[in-house]
Amino acid sequence: MSKDALNVLGEKLEVCCTSPMTGFYRDGRCETGPMDTGVHVVCARVTEEFLSYTKAQGNDLSTPYPEYGFPGLKPGDCWCLCASRWKEAFDDGVAPSVNLSSTHEKALEYVSLDDLRKHAI
Repeated sequence: MSKDALNVLGEKLEVCCTSPMTGFYRDGRCETGPMDTGVHVVCARVTEEFLSYTKAQGNDLSTPYPEYGFPGLKPGDCWCLCASRWKEAFDDGVAPSVNLSSTHEKALEYVSLDDLRKHAI
């Protein structure tokens, strides 16, 4: 984890969200590292459509899991999504919008900057 991480625009990675507290490291940033096998690097504003989609894919982000400190997401919340899941949602036409300044450059290994720009907040 590096506080010098860059976003997809080649600038300093900005905070995605602190309410709810997001990020693999739960520091509000879509930072990644060796332990983050899901590569949670896309800062997205989730929609009802996306939450239903990801639940159908086996990843329920709307149900709270207090034992893991997870409040459950509702439409409008921002969250650091797995790059591969965002790409799947993009391919299926249900990708949520993204905050480019808060999306880690590692996302570019999964999805093009042009595709991310098409969904920029």
